[in-house]
Amino acid sequence: MTVYMFVEITAGTQPKEPALLHDLNEPLIEHAEGQLFLTETFKIILEEVLCKGTDVKEKVCEWKEPEELAVLLDLELRDTGEPQGKLLKRVKDVAKYSIKTSKTAKTVETVKYFTYISVFHQFQIAPVFVLVEAEVLRGMHRLVGWTEGDGIFCPGGSISNMYAMNLARYQLFPEIKSRGLWGLPRLTIFTSAESHYSVKKGAALLGIGTDHVILVKVDDGGRMIPEDLEEKIKLAKSEGSVPFLVSCTSGTTVKGAFDPLDHIANLCEKYMLWMHVDAAWGGSVLFSSKHRHLMKGVDRANSVAWNPHKMLVAGLQCSALLLRDTTNLLKRCHSASATYLFQQDKFYDVNLDTGDKSVQCSRKVDCLKLWLMWKAVGSAGLEARVDKAFIHARYLVEQMKKREGFHLLGEPEFVNVCFWYIPPSLRGKEENADYQEQLSKVAPLIKERMMKEGTMMVGYQPQENRVNFFRVVAFSPLISQKDMDFFLNEIERLGKNM
Repeated sequence: MTVYMFVEITAGTQPKEPALLHDLNEPLIEHAEGQLFLTETFKIILEEVLCKGTDVKEKVCEWKEPEELAVLLDLELRDTGEPQGKLLKRVKDVAKYSIKTSKTAKTVETVKYFTYISVFHQFQIAPVFVLVEAEVLRGMHRLVGWTEGDGIFCPGGSISNMYAMNLARYQLFPEIKSRGLWGLPRLTIFTSAESHYSVKKGAALLGIGTDHVILVKVDDGGRMIPEDLEEKIKLAKSEGSVPFLVSCTSGTTVKGAFDPLDHIANLCEKYMLWMHVDAAWGGSVLFSSKHRHLMKGVDRANSVAWNPHKMLVAGLQCSALLLRDTTNLLKRCHSASATYLFQQDKFYDVNLDTGDKSVQCSRKVDCLKLWLMWKAVGSAGLEARVDKAFIHARYLVEQMKKREGFHLLGEPEFVNVCFWYIPPSLRGKEENADYQEQLSKVAPLIKERMMKEGTMMVGYQPQENRVNFFRVVAFSPLISQKDMDFFLNEIERLGKNM
């Protein structure tokens, strides 16, 4: 494993922001102490990873039985964070009890030179990370509202969504694994008109076809309309299609809308459809007692995609697929039972070999990023991070309403703030025939100016009949009201002479 990756994991954020270990509402570690933490972490890396990990005199592993290892690592995720000393011990134990796969002269199942604790697919290759992943998934399941279930960390939310599609299809037609698409009926997926593009990409990749992704109408806030969903389900069935999955969204990319999960769950149960929730962006509201109501009904879903690398600011990438299933569907769907990896007569519980659940073989240890961050600040610290993002978004909206030239698309449901900036040259000209055409040029020009001056970077987009508008998402735990005031002032300055 590279040093870069370890800093990313231990800091709980992107490596170029090493001070993000502390939370600004409830500081766990002050800035100076945060720097000291990283210094001590580097010492551990040098000793345990670089020195011991490449010394042929050292053991390949410090083998512990799973139950004992779980106790040594203190896997439990708690409400409160841990002090710096305990966190450093966690980092050291992770390195100590991991397999030294970089020692090519002494390992038989070599992944590659110098990949120390960076990949896993079997318990014997990565005992620490198999247990860490299981513990983090249990914690996420509890937040969803499940007492048990399954899951896996995936390389991004798009892949998590595709996994859900594949699992839903396999559950309905298990013969597809051996026979392929031959003989299958025309399958249909339903998702909102403002859902993520990965739904269509997944349909194309899995051979379902983008023409069979039916877009359901949304209300003014961007939420799926259940009545239109039911009409489209009935229509698809009448035309000979087989509806099999509804992909809901909790936190759409542009507006941050949350589909009404309870109403959609009623329809999925009525028509026996797999209910998937793409909560890649919005899933972290589950940490917040104030805002988790936005995902009411998520516990009735069959699967949930959730990216902690988004709102929680875990290091890229950190994305999980959560399943309510307890029948080992994930493994049955994807397993190839390779006997050179997954022998059934090993000296430990072979159920700990998770590699056959995945389409990949080796996987990066993305679960470690969330586990260490969760241990550092606790559930309460992550809740505070979510709540602070909402506070910042509300402040931004309030300030926009006080300033001339800022026009909101609507009241945000989440932390996505979408708006037009009307420069002085266009104010009062809303009735002009070319007003919309001129307005559409404002955001791209302001974006060009801010990029060339290097002051900030904010996205824009058109949507349906709406011309280009800005979308700002305030969720970093480091930003302050001063930063948001700067943002508003800068938009005004860059758009003044247009």
